[in-house]
Amino acid sequence: MKIIDLPNFGGPEVLVPGTRPDPVAGVGEVLIRVRASGINRPDVLQRSGAYPPPPGAPEWPGLEVAGTIESGDAQAMAQAGFKVGDRVCALVAGGGYAELCVAPVLQCLPVPAGLSDVEAASLPETFFTVWSNVFDRGRLQAGETLLIQGGTSGIGVTAIQMAKAAGARVIVTGGSDDKCQASLALGADHAINYKTRDFVEEAKRLTDGRGVDVVLDMVAGDYVAREVEALAEDGRLVIIAVQGGVKSSFNAGLVLRRRLTITGSTLRPRPVEFKGLIAASLKKTVWPWLQAKAIVPVIHSVFDACAPVDGYPSGAARAHALMESNTHVGKIVITWGAA
Repeated sequence: MKIIDLPNFGGPEVLVPGTRPDPVAGVGEVLIRVRASGINRPDVLQRSGAYPPPPGAPEWPGLEVAGTIESGDAQAMAQAGFKVGDRVCALVAGGGYAELCVAPVLQCLPVPAGLSDVEAASLPETFFTVWSNVFDRGRLQAGETLLIQGGTSGIGVTAIQMAKAAGARVIVTGGSDDKCQASLALGADHAINYKTRDFVEEAKRLTDGRGVDVVLDMVAGDYVAREVEALAEDGRLVIIAVQGGVKSSFNAGLVLRRRLTITGSTLRPRPVEFKGLIAASLKKTVWPWLQAKAIVPVIHSVFDACAPVDGYPSGAARAHALMESNTHVGKIVITWGAA
């Protein structure tokens, strides 16, 4: 099978076409003929050498795929309601940049009716992450206010739509007026250009001084102290990335007086059973929102996985360069054949 290989760490140009023996599904697994693979920020970290795959996962990147089931554990498939030939999307621990990918049955979801493989490939990583962090850990409820740091990222566009579908109020930050406008077009109630306005002051103003109930933070670093100030009583801060650094200093007195919760998580190393519970929640609650078009996939760009483009050795390399430019709105996807 063709893959996007990672022979050494470095910039986007290290992502080159390669080949590997076709994998075989084991107990509790399916083999997916991949039509499209989503690009995610952890893939960029892995490419740079900062985020190694967990033990047992393939060494090349890729955390989400969409395609058709080619083979697998018949009993596990039957229990999950799948069969050979079904269109699925799946969250995987690695190896998604390939024509064939093994995935745990519990981490597979049916492709919602009417969605293309490209659209389906944009769902798993961000949907699993947002559900686990905003709804499970952050306990966001209808009527509450969510502040999203970075509304136009893949996580951001998903969190906006899921929170609105759940009946929450959404405030986002963005690095330009255009990005703020894009977030508003996706359903955010308010957007703050963090380069021209202080998000703490604006969040308090927009909530009549009360503060927000939940913050979804992909920055960490010195943002944590400001987010603590922006939280309402009994507020929850959920950290899912540390793009601004791992060191944070904040007013612990505010945490005590306002009864705040500071939490966070990484999804990739969690066991299959844990991810399977998230998949079940998504199928029960979020997949109907997709079916009803209350949530729609937001695709920024699509590249042929292995084809050189714009001076890069592969479409995957070009996709990574685009992600690192931070100019995209929504998801970036690579394709394998017709998708």
